[in-house]
Amino acid sequence: MAVNMKGKSITSMLDLSREEIWQILEFAKQMKHEHLAGKRHDYLKGRTLAMIFQKPSTRTRVSFEVGIYQLGGYALYLGANDLQLRRGETIADTARVLSRYVDGIMARVFDHKDIVDLATYSRVPVINGLSDFEHPMQILADFLTIWEKKGTLEGLKFAYVGDGNNVANSLIFGAATIGMDIYVASPKGYEPLPEVVGKAQEIAKKSGSKVVITNDPIEAVKDADVVYTDVWASMGQEAEAEQRRKIFEPYQVNPDLVKHAKEDYLFMHCLPAHRGEEVVDEIVDGPNSVVFDEAENRLHAQKAVMALIMR
Repeated sequence: MAVNMKGKSITSMLDLSREEIWQILEFAKQMKHEHLAGKRHDYLKGRTLAMIFQKPSTRTRVSFEVGIYQLGGYALYLGANDLQLRRGETIADTARVLSRYVDGIMARVFDHKDIVDLATYSRVPVINGLSDFEHPMQILADFLTIWEKKGTLEGLKFAYVGDGNNVANSLIFGAATIGMDIYVASPKGYEPLPEVVGKAQEIAKKSGSKVVITNDPIEAVKDADVVYTDVWASMGQEAEAEQRRKIFEPYQVNPDLVKHAKEDYLFMHCLPAHRGEEVVDEIVDGPNSVVFDEAENRLHAQKAVMALIMR
């Protein structure tokens, strides 16, 4: 491998250079093809991954658990009731203890600081499976999917329509790093954080790409190669759901909106989708949708990450 990533924690897309992102994608694509051809990969034979879940998940748990199994390793599921996180034992002590037992830690948490603290005090690499600030594993799967379908990432126009949330943050950082133009359309007051946008625009100057924030979904989607959305109310925001529905209604991805995109645009969503809210059935189930390829690629992208950092 061109870049040695052994022992590296990935808490944010900002932890990854352009070269490291491409290394993950190329390795994921290679292993995916070999796996589908029946080849076994034992890169992590005898290795153990601790999986911490403060938030429940379908895709994250199954893709990591199956992924490390396919790499010859073992996954240990640790739910919110299995640990003393923030209830009696500090994050630092949890990291120090767990990393004496296992070869890697994946955590899906509420507070991004928990991920940062785990990585700071762990002896073994830590993977951000989702936090309230970022979702880097999802974005690696997204990029793998776009690359498979479009043959490139650089120079494409990527439109994200919806809440400036954790997925949006990671997409912005990742697109700027890889050299893909990203346009984010959010209602006023729900845009990505200024510090996220500012940092990404600095990176984009070096990669030759654009980071554009707008309140106009049509501006974002016009001539887009990719149209992406996410739920309007994330886990933990249930009390705001009704209010958000009214505010975000003009940002629904529907036939009227996507007619402004390129004819061969890709529709993407990290799932689960709230059909009839941020997107309609006609789009999710339509010919431009790659949402299930994207979900599948969580497995392959994460296998590449684990094999590169836990060997």
